[in-house]
Amino acid sequence: MDLETMKKAVIDALEDIKAFDITVMDVRKLTSMASYMIIANATSSRQAKALANSVREKLKELGADIRGTEGEKEGEWVLVDLGDIIVHIMLPATRAYYNLEQLWGEAETRRGHIKTAE
Repeated sequence: MDLETMKKAVIDALEDIKAFDITVMDVRKLTSMASYMIIANATSSRQAKALANSVREKLKELGADIRGTEGEKEGEWVLVDLGDIIVHIMLPATRAYYNLEQLWGEAETRRGHIKTAE
């Protein structure tokens, strides 16, 4: 399955269960562990678990490899690892605390200031 199809399927799965504040970050220039990180908010831990399940089911139907899921027991931050895409489903307070968008944005900015020896 191509990456764009997978990314659209993840977003559709999140929207189906009413996730909000969905952010897609292209991290290909920052890391080799994934191409995209998708972050979405859930209104409750129950919804976070339902969102993770929706993502897994939709992607499984399309033949994607689900590498793993973390955080379902607590439900404040559920991570679904799809290999090329890592999905973070978070409660708003958790998302604000960890602020992944800023963390990865700062990493990109720092990379831009690294000088290499010539």
